[in-house]
Amino acid sequence: MLGTQAATKVTKVLLVDDDDLVLDQLERVVTAAGYDVVTARNGDAALLSMQQEFAPIVIADIDMPQMDGLALCRTIRRQSYSGYVYVMLLSSKDAEGDILTGLDAGADDYVSKHTPTTQLVGRLRTAQRILALEHSLKRALADRERMAMTDVLTGAHNRRYLLQHLSHELDCAQRSRGALSVLVFDVDHFSLVNDRHGHAAGDVVLKEVVQRIQQGLQRSCDWFARLGGDEFAVVLPQTDIAGASIVAEKLRRAVAATPIRLGTAKVRITISIGASELGVIAERDSTTMERLLDLADQNLYKSKKAGRNRVTAADTVDLAPTLPLATRNNSPTQLNLTLLCR
Repeated sequence: MLGTQAATKVTKVLLVDDDDLVLDQLERVVTAAGYDVVTARNGDAALLSMQQEFAPIVIADIDMPQMDGLALCRTIRRQSYSGYVYVMLLSSKDAEGDILTGLDAGADDYVSKHTPTTQLVGRLRTAQRILALEHSLKRALADRERMAMTDVLTGAHNRRYLLQHLSHELDCAQRSRGALSVLVFDVDHFSLVNDRHGHAAGDVVLKEVVQRIQQGLQRSCDWFARLGGDEFAVVLPQTDIAGASIVAEKLRRAVAATPIRLGTAKVRITISIGASELGVIAERDSTTMERLLDLADQNLYKSKKAGRNRVTAADTVDLAPTLPLATRNNSPTQLNLTLLCR
């Protein structure tokens, strides 16, 4: 009666029909073709089944009481599911007008009940191929989006990711009146690493720093991104300035703890960190992420002036205008800072 070769990948199929004899026959055919089958005897039961156990293929009879197959198809198209739903409408009406009505309702295929079961199984194979292509396309788009948000060298998030997601974190913190802290850090004397050991060694240093920062961030909600060059930003949701200072000091120590091997040489790498927090800004409800980052950047500059390899945390807002980073004089001067540590 039909081929018994199983589908290459088990796909769930929802069969919907109010006629028990037709439903049982369909279930035998589709199951024998290698598909995982669930059944429903009306449109409402089908929608409930889709909520509880998603099926990417739905075969529904058109002529059902209360909610017919056309209404079910339209409702499925309005719903949001984890993947695309391929809908096949089944009917004894196979006139051209009936077929067009079914396709206009959002069906992907329209199958006459007079169609041989071998053709039905063939159309199921076609549905599965289309779903596989749709899944591959979604995965490719997700991979492309991930790559667009990822720094190629280090694997950390990039500036684009930072600007997009920090804006969201700021909105959430402002709505909930919660805390939000930002750290900005860079690698001390990074240009000397490149000059003395080569740019390949500089790449090794950046990758190692990223690994140590990743290991040092304990909470899943904490994240960081590479701003460019050797400069990074760490975002700490639900963290006040005291907590941010503690995290910053842990990260500083983690980077400085062990020298990094560059060929036959070992180089001790340190970082300078500046911290800022939404709560220390007077007009916190109207502040921007640029202002939050700028305040952290000002404190990074203070850490560098104080001799590097240290943390400066904001407790008041510096309203004085700051020069662009490229025009700053980074020559160290003496400045005593009291760090908040555990």
